[in-house]
Amino acid sequence: MAYVPGVTPAKWVRIWAERMPEVPLTLVAVPAAEAVALLRDGGADAAFVRLPVERDGLSVIPLYVETTVVVVPKDHAVAAADEIETADLADDDVFHPLDDTIEWPALPGQPAFTRPDTTADAIQLVASGAGLLLVPQSLARLHHRKDLTYRPVTDAPQSQVALAWPADATTDLVEEFIGIVRGRTVNSSRGRNAAASPAQKPARRQSPKPSQNAVGRRGTQPGRRRKGHRPR
Repeated sequence: MAYVPGVTPAKWVRIWAERMPEVPLTLVAVPAAEAVALLRDGGADAAFVRLPVERDGLSVIPLYVETTVVVVPKDHAVAAADEIETADLADDDVFHPLDDTIEWPALPGQPAFTRPDTTADAIQLVASGAGLLLVPQSLARLHHRKDLTYRPVTDAPQSQVALAWPADATTDLVEEFIGIVRGRTVNSSRGRNAAASPAQKPARRQSPKPSQNAVGRRGTQPGRRRKGHRPR
């Protein structure tokens, strides 16, 4: 199971270990730009990726959307606010690393003097005071430093995390993991412990047929009393 920086698969891995102790699950950390190639080459059965990705030949389940934040030095004016808008960064130099996975119609602020290769490199430059950086919140946490902080950017595009796997390699084990990620219980009808097949299901109870002697059936009604006849 591959995963890109910022994604924390521990919750799903723990559930897997409880349900499938006989099948170890190996985690592989991979740069966001390499996750799809790893899947296509057979280097992983599935991967947690950041959208958008090239979906040709892949099955993809979007999972959750992350808040976009701006990473700044602790003494920057932005640090005094609870949240900001992109317009508040109009006069700041903003780094745009080559591994950025946020789709920007237009990057806020002013272009920084360079495009770092990675988000980690950009964080180092922010710490030096050379500019600011906008990233998904999980990446700001991943690259946390004591001299930096971050604030939500309310109108910025957001990053979405998804589970992806080769469409022609949906094995039973991959299906099991998909069920875990989707929150299916161990007794789910789509899990390994599926409900009984139709042949095993109990037959429907049928209502008993009315008695042929029931009042109101044709030919079973008592005849009319003759005029003047007294019943005994």
